[in-house]
Amino acid sequence: MCLKKTLESARGMKVTVMGLGLNGGGVEAARFFACRGAQVTVTDLRSEEVLKPSIEALMDLPIRYVLGKHDPLDFESADLVVKNPAVRPDSPFLQLAKRVETDISLFLTYFSGPILAVTGSKGKSTVASALHYGLQAVYPQTRLGGNITVSPLSFLEELNPHTPVVLELSSWQLADLPNPRILKPKIAIITCILPDHQDRYPDMETYVQDKEIIYQSQTKEDATLLHYDDPYGRRFLTTTPGTPYAVSSSPLPEGVIGAYVEEGKGFSVQGGRREEVLPEKVTVPGRHQKKNLLFAALALRLMAVPVEIIRQRLADFPGIEHRLEYCGEIGGVRFYNDSAATIPEATACGIESFDTPLRLITGGTDKNLDFHPLIPVIGKVRGIYLLDGTGTSKLKRLLEESGISYRGPYPSLETAVGEAYREATPGETILFSPGCTSFGMFLNEFDRGRKFKEVVSSLQDRIIR
Repeated sequence: MCLKKTLESARGMKVTVMGLGLNGGGVEAARFFACRGAQVTVTDLRSEEVLKPSIEALMDLPIRYVLGKHDPLDFESADLVVKNPAVRPDSPFLQLAKRVETDISLFLTYFSGPILAVTGSKGKSTVASALHYGLQAVYPQTRLGGNITVSPLSFLEELNPHTPVVLELSSWQLADLPNPRILKPKIAIITCILPDHQDRYPDMETYVQDKEIIYQSQTKEDATLLHYDDPYGRRFLTTTPGTPYAVSSSPLPEGVIGAYVEEGKGFSVQGGRREEVLPEKVTVPGRHQKKNLLFAALALRLMAVPVEIIRQRLADFPGIEHRLEYCGEIGGVRFYNDSAATIPEATACGIESFDTPLRLITGGTDKNLDFHPLIPVIGKVRGIYLLDGTGTSKLKRLLEESGISYRGPYPSLETAVGEAYREATPGETILFSPGCTSFGMFLNEFDRGRKFKEVVSSLQDRIIR
């Protein structure tokens, strides 16, 4: 690590942070350079009111703000522009910059220790978090960052060259690396690939190619863990320069190394040896979550974590916020927050994770996705409560064509939750799993999930009183 170089090279620099955001990356990039003597300008198209939490987190630092607009001079005069992943790469303002980086690329420039990188359409946050949770038993200083809303710049100075770092990386974060060769993970994981972000990508192939960046600089000494149950995973199996490992929901073909689920348990197979790495009973619900834990289990085994520790840690793994997160029980009705389900396939998995009678709150903003994968399972729920939005309009048409009834669309989450609870009976579950993006009614999926939990908490208070 070259922190001395970081401190020296930043002093006096003109740095423009494009996109302060609300999820940590812009905040930590601004803090990183302001604390090192750089002249920092933060520019964002959103207002001071919307960005208030992020601005308050930086109020102790000498930072200049340009909000509600971008000024070309802030990009032309900057020595460095730090780009938020939400900023489109074809922004004309970025074309004015001498040098463009991200918080991820800056971290990778200055950290030379072992990286365990995770990407995929769905499941990456759970895999990364479970992997971090397991590693902590053997490497207490291990850290987790990236798309999980924790910028790795926030803990860069706390690391030593041997500390494992788990990075969750979105396709945008991978594509934004100015030099992909700086990412050479000891272990790269690609979970399932499903249609996503088709409002930003011209086609699926371009989206998938951005995912492939995660392993492009690996060698045979590195490991690539792939989802064997989908065609993209099998394609990656043959194209990665790393050593490929398959993860599957059923036993693997002869000669394929990796891990699989059999009778509810997870087994790893390598070097002619089979080991049980995941017990049948785990805390987090859902068959898809069992496979996510299996990715983590195999990665932990490749990091030489003892099998007994892997089984115990992953059995106890509590899950993460906004992913089938248990929010409490009111009058015998249980509530789950699955706000991170931003595509229809994720909502379908959420529905199939429960054996209890289910009422589903879903819908939101469209991102040019196909809602047909949701139809075969959505008819199983006892009640469907739609939130207003462009994605909901598409889903409504499919529900009507399939003869499936629904309530709404509702203009607010409070109204939808209240109606679902009014119609629910003890023993039922209310699942909030939108299958869409959150823009319009919410700032992002994290804000959306927090709002759902606030509504549930408020409902509980009213019922108790």
